Amino acid sequence: MYKKPCTQRHYASEQYLLPADEVETNRLDYQHLFTFKTFENRLSIAPIDLKSGDRVLESAAGTGIWAIDFFEENRKNDVLLDIECIDICDKQFRKNRPFGVHFSIHSVTDLPAEWSSTFSYVYQRLITYALNESLWRKSLSELFRVLLPGGWVELMEVESQTYHIHVGPCSTKLQSLIFETLARKGVIMNLAQHLSAVLKTIGFVDIQCEARQVRIGRSGEKVYRSSDFANFVRGLKRDVVKNGMNGTEEEYEDLVRGAEREWDNSDANKASFTIFTILARKP
Repeated sequence: MYKKPCTQRHYASEQYLLPADEVETNRLDYQHLFTFKTFENRLSIAPIDLKSGDRVLESAAGTGIWAIDFFEENRKNDVLLDIECIDICDKQFRKNRPFGVHFSIHSVTDLPAEWSSTFSYVYQRLITYALNESLWRKSLSELFRVLLPGGWVELMEVESQTYHIHVGPCSTKLQSLIFETLARKGVIMNLAQHLSAVLKTIGFVDIQCEARQVRIGRSGEKVYRSSDFANFVRGLKRDVVKNGMNGTEEEYEDLVRGAEREWDNSDANKASFTIFTILARKP
């Protein structure tokens, strides 16, 4: 059932297209569980062999739910990690977390100088809508710097150019508006290819990529729920309305509701997008 969204959303920055508030926190928790299932119930696909005392960084952690689950998974195997979670905003940081998981406010493009060659493993996901080309280079250079030699970085992202969400008149208009907004903000549409090239330029080796196609619909195995995808595009409202919609927030909400109905009722496999994970090692 449709629930009227909060009219006032909190955004942590002008650059990042999505909000940082309770509504977004709930969406991120669902997204975490979904991506976990999509990649065969794995929190990580990196070929790592961590031991107690190793430091791990979750970059752009949001709620930190991945770090908490990763810590607990390793603790069950008697491996006690020291995990640092960073984000530009603390509004979504979890108050209840294990002793080995720490939170701090930092930008992915400007990590502390004292973290150089500190972490055995870095995990970062789904910040496609926070970075343009130059910011991606800064971010990946920072991740290279803070990794220990031999350490791995894992980046999970959405390939925006693969969005196929136009299955009716409302969703077709919505996709056009979203693509226009992404272009204005400098979001990279062919991100998998771009990141692979930048990682190599920075000095990473053993670069590899795994991708999964995700269907959008009412329900089903490995189907991203239409209602949650609608909540994602609701989060883009600030920039879509401001940057070219030529309409009101209420009209945007009507458009999202119409698109959600179309995704619910579309044929199987019709609405979809691609999510991918890139691994790379610091020599």
